[in-house]
Amino acid sequence: MTRYSRIAGTGSYLPPRRVTNADLAAELAQRGLETSDDWIVERTGIRARHFVGEGVAASDLGVQAARHALEAAGAQPGDIDLIIVATSTPDMVFPSTAAILQHKLGIALGAEGALAGCPAFDVQAVCSGFVYALTVADSMIKTGAANKALVIGTEVFSRILDFNDRTTCVLFGDGAGAVVLEASDAPGILATDLHADGKHVGILCVPGTVSGGQVLGQPLLRMDGQAVFKLAVGVLEDAARATLAKAGRTEADIDWLIPHQANIRIMQSTAKRLKLSMDKVVVTVDQHGNTSAASIPLALDAAVREGKVRRGDTVMLEGVGGGFTWGAVLLDF
Repeated sequence: MTRYSRIAGTGSYLPPRRVTNADLAAELAQRGLETSDDWIVERTGIRARHFVGEGVAASDLGVQAARHALEAAGAQPGDIDLIIVATSTPDMVFPSTAAILQHKLGIALGAEGALAGCPAFDVQAVCSGFVYALTVADSMIKTGAANKALVIGTEVFSRILDFNDRTTCVLFGDGAGAVVLEASDAPGILATDLHADGKHVGILCVPGTVSGGQVLGQPLLRMDGQAVFKLAVGVLEDAARATLAKAGRTEADIDWLIPHQANIRIMQSTAKRLKLSMDKVVVTVDQHGNTSAASIPLALDAAVREGKVRRGDTVMLEGVGGGFTWGAVLLDF
């Protein structure tokens, strides 16, 4: 019997502090930088984003999203035998945010305290991270290495933003999204397609590191917006078409496109190339901003809870991010 993986439940979490464009413009004005709601909306489609409070880490957001996904799946933390976290803003250098999440969920120990912790690790592919993590989990379930996985995207990008650079600090937000992926006799994830090209490292990066107790380089986000836009639209179309071909499907089979929520213009251009109406595109960038690895699972959960994405729908997930990385997943929900 062929073994498949299928999404059993979705969840998400946003920190309570909601920052509108007007709020951000007022903050930037105190730094002598000029921006406005109209300027941000026209260029990005973003109207608001959420920022964490002091001391709140990526694992704190991720554990809330994970609990919501577990509840939706009718599962308990102890049912999970694999945790993969996609993040570019981990709690610390090591251990992994996944290991910290495992502990916060209370699933690291077996009966009577015996060591029985499931595998837990992070995936770092920036805004493509959730697509990468979902692909890894799908492969592990299909080979029998896992039966029920938590796949989480969680980010606190507000910690790495340069608030003296209005071209980047208005784009990003914090949040987390998660899915429970489980073994199934029926196809769920139909096909995946992953890529990376390291020659584009410089167009989107945080060029800093820690050495000898000090930060070396620049630990704040840097982006060449025009270069990212030009590259993103082309590779997203290519990844989507490659994934459809692997699954023996066409654009007409897509009920919902859930792209990485980076910029409404990129999303519109991608939909146009795939001959999809924007009515079939899930859009949350206006309220969440770009939450990097969290954006796709956040948007998926929002669409599920709003009654848009329903059981039986065919969904295309696709992301593109620093690295330069990109990829897509086609699934029957």
